[in-house]
Amino acid sequence: MGVERVQEIANFSKETIPEEFIRTTYEQPALTTVQGTVLEVPVIDLSDPDEEKVVRAIVDASSNWGMFQVVNHGIPRETVGKLKEVGKAFFELPPHEKEAYAKSPGSQSIEGYGTKLQREVEGKKAWVDHLFHKIWPPSEINYQFWPKNPPSYRKNNEEYAKHMHGVVNKLFRCLSLGLGLEGNEMKEAMGGDNMVYLLKINYYPQCPRPNLALGVPAHTDMSAITILVPNDVQGLQACKDDHWYDVEYIPNALIVHIGDQVEIVSNGKYKSVLHRAKVNKEKTRISWPVFVEPPSDLEVGPHPKLVNEANPPKFKSKKYSQYCFCKLNKTPK
Repeated sequence: MGVERVQEIANFSKETIPEEFIRTTYEQPALTTVQGTVLEVPVIDLSDPDEEKVVRAIVDASSNWGMFQVVNHGIPRETVGKLKEVGKAFFELPPHEKEAYAKSPGSQSIEGYGTKLQREVEGKKAWVDHLFHKIWPPSEINYQFWPKNPPSYRKNNEEYAKHMHGVVNKLFRCLSLGLGLEGNEMKEAMGGDNMVYLLKINYYPQCPRPNLALGVPAHTDMSAITILVPNDVQGLQACKDDHWYDVEYIPNALIVHIGDQVEIVSNGKYKSVLHRAKVNKEKTRISWPVFVEPPSDLEVGPHPKLVNEANPPKFKSKKYSQYCFCKLNKTPK
Protein backbone atom coordinates (compact mmCIF):
# COMPACT_ATOMS: atom_id res chain seq x y z
CA MET A 1 0.00 0.00 0.00
CA GLY A 2 1.18 3.56 0.47
CA VAL A 3 0.48 4.61 -3.12
CA GLU A 4 -2.47 6.93 -3.49
CA ARG A 5 -4.77 5.71 -6.25
CA VAL A 6 -6.59 8.16 -8.49
CA GLN A 7 -9.84 6.27 -7.90
CA GLU A 8 -9.55 7.06 -4.18
CA ILE A 9 -8.59 10.69 -4.83
CA ALA A 10 -11.63 11.03 -7.10
CA ASN A 11 -13.91 9.85 -4.29
CA PHE A 12 -12.83 12.80 -2.16
CA SER A 13 -12.44 15.42 -4.92
CA LYS A 14 -15.79 17.08 -5.45
CA GLU A 15 -14.90 20.53 -6.79
CA THR A 16 -11.14 20.74 -7.17
CA ILE A 17 -8.26 18.41 -7.95
CA PRO A 18 -4.80 18.24 -6.35
CA GLU A 19 -2.22 20.56 -7.88
CA GLU A 20 -0.11 17.72 -9.28
CA PHE A 21 -2.95 16.74 -11.64
CA ILE A 22 -3.32 20.23 -13.14
CA ARG A 23 -1.53 20.18 -16.48
CA THR A 24 0.53 23.06 -17.83
CA THR A 25 -1.31 25.54 -20.07
CA TYR A 26 0.16 24.01 -23.22
CA GLU A 27 -1.39 20.65 -22.25
CA GLN A 28 -4.76 21.57 -20.73
CA PRO A 29 -7.50 20.12 -22.97
CA ALA A 30 -9.72 23.20 -22.71
CA LEU A 31 -6.93 25.39 -24.08
CA THR A 32 -5.42 23.04 -26.65
CA THR A 33 -8.34 21.18 -28.28
CA VAL A 34 -9.78 22.36 -31.59
CA GLN A 35 -13.37 22.99 -30.52
CA GLY A 36 -16.36 21.93 -32.58
CA THR A 37 -14.36 19.65 -34.87
CA VAL A 38 -14.33 15.89 -34.43
CA LEU A 39 -11.59 14.01 -36.24
CA GLU A 40 -13.14 11.57 -38.67
CA VAL A 41 -10.52 8.87 -38.41
CA PRO A 42 -10.65 6.41 -41.35
CA VAL A 43 -13.05 3.48 -40.87
CA ILE A 44 -12.00 0.26 -42.64
CA ASP A 45 -14.15 -2.81 -43.25
CA LEU A 46 -11.87 -5.80 -42.64
CA SER A 47 -14.41 -8.20 -44.16
CA ASP A 48 -14.23 -6.55 -47.62
CA PRO A 49 -13.31 -9.34 -50.11
CA ASP A 50 -11.30 -6.83 -52.19
CA GLU A 51 -7.96 -7.18 -50.38
CA GLU A 52 -6.25 -4.57 -52.54
CA LYS A 53 -8.85 -2.02 -51.46
CA VAL A 54 -8.33 -2.90 -47.79
CA VAL A 55 -4.54 -2.66 -48.18
CA ARG A 56 -4.83 0.77 -49.83
CA ALA A 57 -7.09 2.02 -47.04
CA ILE A 58 -4.76 0.75 -44.31
CA VAL A 59 -1.67 2.18 -46.05
CA ASP A 60 -3.33 5.56 -46.45
CA ALA A 61 -4.53 5.64 -42.82
CA SER A 62 -1.18 4.42 -41.45
CA SER A 63 0.84 6.90 -43.52
CA ASN A 64 -1.32 9.98 -42.97
CA TRP A 65 -3.02 9.42 -39.63
CA GLY A 66 -1.28 6.61 -37.74
CA MET A 67 -4.75 5.63 -36.53
CA PHE A 68 -7.90 4.03 -37.93
CA GLN A 69 -10.96 2.09 -36.83
CA VAL A 70 -11.85 -1.36 -38.14
CA VAL A 71 -15.34 -2.82 -38.39
CA ASN A 72 -16.48 -6.36 -39.26
CA HIS A 73 -13.25 -7.50 -37.66
CA GLY A 74 -14.38 -10.96 -36.61
CA ILE A 75 -14.27 -10.55 -32.82
CA PRO A 76 -17.80 -11.34 -31.59
CA ARG A 77 -19.59 -8.46 -29.90
CA GLU A 78 -20.34 -10.76 -26.96
CA THR A 79 -16.62 -11.51 -26.48
CA VAL A 80 -15.78 -7.80 -26.35
CA GLY A 81 -18.71 -7.20 -24.00
CA LYS A 82 -17.51 -9.86 -21.58
CA LEU A 83 -13.96 -8.47 -21.62
CA LYS A 84 -15.31 -5.06 -20.63
CA GLU A 85 -17.66 -6.48 -18.01
CA VAL A 86 -14.93 -8.23 -16.01
CA GLY A 87 -12.43 -5.37 -16.37
CA LYS A 88 -14.95 -2.88 -15.00
CA ALA A 89 -15.86 -5.29 -12.19
CA PHE A 90 -12.19 -5.54 -11.12
CA PHE A 91 -11.91 -1.78 -10.67
CA GLU A 92 -15.11 -1.76 -8.63
CA LEU A 93 -13.61 -4.16 -6.06
CA PRO A 94 -12.62 -2.82 -2.62
CA PRO A 95 -9.13 -1.24 -2.62
CA HIS A 96 -7.47 -4.05 -0.63
CA GLU A 97 -8.54 -6.63 -3.23
CA LYS A 98 -7.06 -4.60 -6.07
CA GLU A 99 -3.84 -3.98 -4.14
CA ALA A 100 -3.21 -7.74 -4.11
CA TYR A 101 -2.24 -7.30 -7.79
CA ALA A 102 -0.15 -4.17 -7.31
CA LYS A 103 3.27 -3.84 -8.90
CA SER A 104 5.92 -4.15 -6.24
CA PRO A 105 8.04 -0.99 -5.79
CA GLY A 106 11.18 -1.12 -7.92
CA SER A 107 9.84 -3.92 -10.10
CA GLN A 108 11.27 -3.96 -13.62
CA SER A 109 8.05 -5.50 -14.92
CA ILE A 110 5.26 -3.32 -16.27
CA GLU A 111 2.65 -5.90 -15.24
CA GLY A 112 0.25 -5.42 -12.36
CA TYR A 113 -2.14 -2.87 -10.87
CA GLY A 114 -0.76 0.64 -10.61
CA THR A 115 -1.01 4.37 -11.09
CA LYS A 116 2.37 5.69 -12.21
CA LEU A 117 3.77 4.30 -15.45
CA GLN A 118 6.67 6.43 -16.54
CA ARG A 119 8.91 9.20 -15.35
CA GLU A 120 6.64 12.17 -14.68
CA VAL A 121 7.59 15.34 -16.49
CA GLU A 122 7.48 18.42 -14.22
CA GLY A 123 5.96 16.23 -11.49
CA LYS A 124 2.57 16.18 -13.19
CA LYS A 125 0.35 13.13 -12.71
CA ALA A 126 -2.20 11.50 -14.99
CA TRP A 127 -5.82 11.02 -13.86
CA VAL A 128 -5.80 7.24 -14.32
CA ASP A 129 -5.24 3.91 -12.59
CA HIS A 130 -4.34 0.86 -14.64
CA LEU A 131 -3.90 -2.89 -14.76
CA PHE A 132 -1.35 -4.49 -17.10
CA HIS A 133 -0.92 -8.17 -17.89
CA LYS A 134 0.11 -10.26 -20.88
CA ILE A 135 -2.57 -12.33 -22.60
CA TRP A 136 -0.42 -14.03 -25.27
CA PRO A 137 1.64 -16.18 -25.82
CA PRO A 138 1.01 -18.72 -23.03
CA SER A 139 4.75 -18.90 -22.23
CA GLU A 140 4.73 -15.17 -21.38
CA ILE A 141 1.62 -15.14 -19.20
CA ASN A 142 2.01 -14.55 -15.47
CA TYR A 143 -1.34 -15.37 -13.88
CA GLN A 144 -0.22 -13.69 -10.66
CA PHE A 145 -1.41 -10.43 -12.28
CA TRP A 146 -4.75 -11.79 -13.54
CA PRO A 147 -7.56 -10.98 -11.10
CA LYS A 148 -9.25 -14.01 -9.56
CA ASN A 149 -12.31 -11.90 -8.91
CA PRO A 150 -14.61 -11.68 -10.80
CA PRO A 151 -14.31 -15.48 -11.32
CA SER A 152 -14.88 -15.27 -15.10
CA TYR A 153 -11.98 -12.80 -15.57
CA ARG A 154 -9.53 -15.41 -16.85
CA LYS A 155 -11.98 -17.17 -19.16
CA ASN A 156 -13.17 -13.91 -20.74
CA ASN A 157 -9.64 -12.61 -21.30
CA GLU A 158 -8.46 -15.88 -22.82
CA GLU A 159 -11.45 -15.86 -25.16
CA TYR A 160 -10.62 -12.31 -26.28
CA ALA A 161 -6.96 -13.23 -26.88
CA LYS A 162 -8.02 -16.21 -29.00
CA HIS A 163 -10.10 -13.99 -31.28
CA MET A 164 -7.37 -11.32 -31.46
CA HIS A 165 -5.10 -13.47 -33.67
CA GLY A 166 -7.23 -13.11 -36.79
CA VAL A 167 -7.26 -9.31 -36.53
CA VAL A 168 -3.52 -9.12 -35.81
CA ASN A 169 -2.64 -11.38 -38.75
CA LYS A 170 -4.87 -9.46 -41.16
CA LEU A 171 -3.46 -6.08 -40.10
CA PHE A 172 0.16 -7.19 -40.38
CA ARG A 173 -0.49 -8.81 -43.77
CA CYS A 174 -1.99 -5.57 -45.12
CA LEU A 175 0.77 -3.41 -43.61
CA SER A 176 3.36 -5.73 -45.15
CA LEU A 177 1.80 -5.81 -48.63
CA GLY A 178 1.45 -2.04 -48.52
CA LEU A 179 5.23 -1.73 -48.26
CA GLY A 180 5.79 -4.02 -51.25
CA LEU A 181 6.89 -6.87 -48.97
CA GLU A 182 5.57 -10.42 -48.87
CA GLY A 183 2.44 -10.77 -46.77
CA ASN A 184 4.24 -12.39 -43.81
CA GLU A 185 7.38 -10.24 -43.67
CA MET A 186 6.17 -7.42 -41.41
CA LYS A 187 4.89 -9.91 -38.84
CA GLU A 188 8.14 -11.90 -39.02
CA ALA A 189 10.14 -8.71 -38.43
CA MET A 190 8.17 -8.28 -35.20
CA GLY A 191 8.84 -11.80 -33.93
CA GLY A 192 6.23 -13.83 -35.83
CA ASP A 193 4.21 -16.10 -33.57
CA ASN A 194 6.34 -15.02 -30.60
CA MET A 195 4.84 -11.53 -30.60
CA VAL A 196 3.46 -10.57 -27.20
CA TYR A 197 -0.04 -9.23 -26.55
CA LEU A 198 0.06 -6.94 -23.51
CA LEU A 199 -3.38 -5.91 -22.23
CA LYS A 200 -3.84 -2.70 -20.29
CA ILE A 201 -7.01 -1.52 -18.64
CA ASN A 202 -7.09 2.26 -18.24
CA TYR A 203 -9.55 3.40 -15.55
CA TYR A 204 -10.24 7.14 -15.66
CA PRO A 205 -12.51 8.10 -12.73
CA GLN A 206 -14.90 11.04 -12.86
CA CYS A 207 -12.92 14.26 -12.58
CA PRO A 208 -14.39 17.52 -11.22
CA ARG A 209 -12.04 19.62 -13.40
CA PRO A 210 -11.68 17.73 -16.69
CA ASN A 211 -10.64 20.93 -18.48
CA LEU A 212 -7.40 21.00 -16.42
CA ALA A 213 -6.40 17.32 -16.25
CA LEU A 214 -5.45 14.53 -18.64
CA GLY A 215 -6.09 10.81 -18.31
CA VAL A 216 -2.95 10.05 -20.29
CA PRO A 217 -0.64 12.81 -21.56
CA ALA A 218 0.48 13.02 -25.18
CA HIS A 219 2.47 9.98 -26.31
CA THR A 220 3.05 7.50 -29.08
CA ASP A 221 2.80 3.79 -28.30
CA MET A 222 6.04 1.81 -27.99
CA SER A 223 4.34 -1.26 -29.46
CA ALA A 224 4.15 -2.45 -33.06
CA ILE A 225 0.42 -1.83 -33.18
CA THR A 226 -2.20 -1.20 -30.51
CA ILE A 227 -5.76 -2.52 -30.76
CA LEU A 228 -8.15 -0.74 -28.40
CA VAL A 229 -11.76 -0.88 -27.28
CA PRO A 230 -13.22 1.78 -24.95
CA ASN A 231 -16.42 1.93 -22.96
CA ASP A 232 -19.09 4.31 -24.23
CA VAL A 233 -17.45 7.45 -22.78
CA GLN A 234 -15.55 9.38 -25.45
CA GLY A 235 -12.15 10.81 -24.53
CA LEU A 236 -9.53 9.80 -27.10
CA GLN A 237 -7.74 12.67 -28.82
CA ALA A 238 -5.25 12.61 -31.69
CA CYS A 239 -2.77 15.19 -32.89
CA LYS A 240 -3.06 16.02 -36.58
CA ASP A 241 -1.07 18.82 -38.21
CA ASP A 242 0.03 20.00 -34.75
CA HIS A 243 -3.53 20.40 -33.46
CA TRP A 244 -5.48 18.28 -30.96
CA TYR A 245 -8.84 16.87 -32.02
CA ASP A 246 -11.47 14.68 -30.41
CA VAL A 247 -11.73 11.24 -32.03
CA GLU A 248 -15.23 9.85 -32.18
CA TYR A 249 -15.41 6.14 -31.46
CA ILE A 250 -17.76 4.06 -33.59
CA PRO A 251 -19.67 1.44 -31.57
CA ASN A 252 -18.36 -2.14 -32.06
CA ALA A 253 -15.26 -0.97 -33.90
CA LEU A 254 -11.67 -1.61 -32.84
CA ILE A 255 -9.38 1.43 -32.76
CA VAL A 256 -5.95 0.67 -34.23
CA HIS A 257 -2.89 2.79 -33.43
CA ILE A 258 0.31 2.46 -35.40
CA GLY A 259 3.08 2.13 -32.80
CA ASP A 260 6.74 3.06 -32.83
CA GLN A 261 7.99 -0.38 -33.95
CA VAL A 262 5.90 -0.38 -37.15
CA GLU A 263 7.14 3.14 -37.90
CA ILE A 264 10.71 1.89 -37.42
CA VAL A 265 10.35 -1.30 -39.51
CA SER A 266 8.62 0.66 -42.31
CA ASN A 267 11.52 3.14 -42.14
CA GLY A 268 9.11 5.99 -41.52
CA LYS A 269 6.49 5.27 -44.19
CA TYR A 270 3.90 4.45 -41.52
CA LYS A 271 3.51 7.01 -38.73
CA SER A 272 3.19 6.29 -35.03
CA VAL A 273 0.21 8.33 -33.83
CA LEU A 274 0.56 11.02 -31.16
CA HIS A 275 -2.50 10.74 -28.94
CA ARG A 276 -3.78 11.43 -25.43
CA ALA A 277 -6.86 10.80 -23.28
CA LYS A 278 -9.26 13.32 -21.76
CA VAL A 279 -11.35 12.67 -18.65
CA ASN A 280 -15.02 13.29 -17.94
CA LYS A 281 -16.83 15.19 -15.20
CA GLU A 282 -19.93 12.98 -15.09
CA LYS A 283 -18.76 9.51 -16.07
CA THR A 284 -15.91 7.07 -15.61
CA ARG A 285 -14.07 6.30 -18.83
CA ILE A 286 -12.42 2.89 -19.30
CA SER A 287 -10.37 1.58 -22.22
CA TRP A 288 -8.79 -1.76 -23.05
CA PRO A 289 -5.76 -1.40 -25.33
CA VAL A 290 -3.82 -4.50 -26.37
CA PHE A 291 -0.23 -3.62 -27.23
CA VAL A 292 1.07 -6.07 -29.84
CA GLU A 293 4.80 -6.10 -29.22
CA PRO A 294 8.00 -7.79 -30.38
CA PRO A 295 9.61 -10.19 -27.87
CA SER A 296 11.76 -8.16 -25.46
CA ASP A 297 15.10 -9.51 -26.75
CA LEU A 298 14.28 -9.05 -30.46
CA GLU A 299 16.29 -6.41 -32.28
CA VAL A 300 14.01 -4.17 -34.32
CA GLY A 301 15.14 -1.86 -37.09
CA PRO A 302 14.17 -0.75 -40.61
CA HIS A 303 13.39 -3.75 -42.84
CA PRO A 304 16.44 -4.51 -45.05
CA LYS A 305 14.26 -4.56 -48.19
CA LEU A 306 13.14 -0.99 -47.54
CA VAL A 307 16.61 0.50 -47.17
CA ASN A 308 19.00 1.47 -49.98
CA GLU A 309 21.30 4.32 -50.98
CA ALA A 310 18.37 6.48 -52.01
CA ASN A 311 16.45 5.61 -48.84
CA PRO A 312 18.94 5.17 -45.97
CA PRO A 313 17.79 3.91 -42.55
CA LYS A 314 16.06 6.62 -40.51
CA PHE A 315 16.23 4.64 -37.25
CA LYS A 316 18.84 2.65 -35.32
CA SER A 317 18.20 -1.03 -34.69
CA LYS A 318 17.88 -1.93 -31.03
CA LYS A 319 16.42 -4.56 -28.75
CA TYR A 320 12.79 -3.89 -27.94
CA SER A 321 13.47 -4.05 -24.18
CA GLN A 322 16.17 -1.39 -24.55
CA TYR A 323 13.84 0.79 -26.62
CA CYS A 324 11.13 0.61 -23.93
CA PHE A 325 13.56 1.36 -21.11
CA CYS A 326 14.82 4.48 -22.88
CA LYS A 327 11.31 5.72 -23.66
CA LEU A 328 9.79 5.11 -20.22
CA ASN A 329 12.76 6.73 -18.49
CA LYS A 330 12.95 9.60 -20.98
CA THR A 331 16.59 8.84 -21.80
CA PRO A 332 18.08 9.33 -25.29
CA LYS A 333 17.20 6.57 -27.73
